[in-house]
Amino acid sequence: MSAPATPLIDVATLAAQLDAPRLRLFDASVELPAPRFDGDYRPASGADGWRQAHIPGARHADLLHALSDPQAGFGFALPERAALLAALQRLGIGDGCLPVLYDRSDGFWAARLWWMLRSVGIDAQVLDGGWRAWRGAGLPSASGEPATPASASASAMLTAAPRPAAWVDRRYIEAVLAGDAAGTLVCALSAPLFAGRAPSRYARRGHIPGSRNLPARALFDAAGHYLPPAQLARILAPLQAAARPLLLYCGGGISAAAVGLALSLLGETAVAVYDGSLQEWAADPALPLVALANVSSASERASDADAGAAMPRATDGSPTDAAEPRR
Repeated sequence: MSAPATPLIDVATLAAQLDAPRLRLFDASVELPAPRFDGDYRPASGADGWRQAHIPGARHADLLHALSDPQAGFGFALPERAALLAALQRLGIGDGCLPVLYDRSDGFWAARLWWMLRSVGIDAQVLDGGWRAWRGAGLPSASGEPATPASASASAMLTAAPRPAAWVDRRYIEAVLAGDAAGTLVCALSAPLFAGRAPSRYARRGHIPGSRNLPARALFDAAGHYLPPAQLARILAPLQAAARPLLLYCGGGISAAAVGLALSLLGETAVAVYDGSLQEWAADPALPLVALANVSSASERASDADAGAAMPRATDGSPTDAAEPRR
């Protein structure tokens, strides 16, 4: 089983490879209810759902705890490289294996884990359509804790080469706003959250000044599959014409990773995710946020119009108000 030619794998191909010795299959689900009010942030492990039913052979990849840095000050923070590699080894990921990732919701959690693996040089694939597609195809499921085969033991060697350009931090975003660094800011949250018209899980509403809005959910069909490349190319064309690198953020670097995966399907490489995203940014009242609902000056509205240039449009020309991505 060689390195994958594409970040996506369909259910039929995965079903035919379930017994492949190099396959490592992971359910990356996290439970994150919609916010009832500003600051309503209640993530929970998806391990219980995984135990109830999962693709045969799948293990649970715990993005909330085991694969995050608890000292970072915001949820789902990328661990230091050594800690991340050690955690991946404990999951049985080593040189020569092929991780395949899925989740039980909208695919964003799987995309987040895919981006994390990619950033340390591990080529993985995301199951297109996730758990919903697997069950919809009538394929078998398992429950409980699967036995870990010897081939997936923690003793596996892991010598992945890092790709540090996959991430940016708060300081880089501040440098972009100051004109001291290059890049185009892209918010992957829904149009209502971007505009500050809907309750946010974070300390303040709105978006980072100068951002474009590309809701991650606009890149999926109703069944949860990524759109075909031709459709993705049309939606993402404004971003591909923008200054590089593309700096993706959302609430916590989750839906942003789904946009990053979609861009990779089109061959785009100058892309980075702001790991702390709005969870870190909004927590500091000294950092600027724009809430369009609160902008009263016509000149301010006009100056922010370009920020929404990449926003997908409905057939009537209005911005899409798709349901808010989970992160």
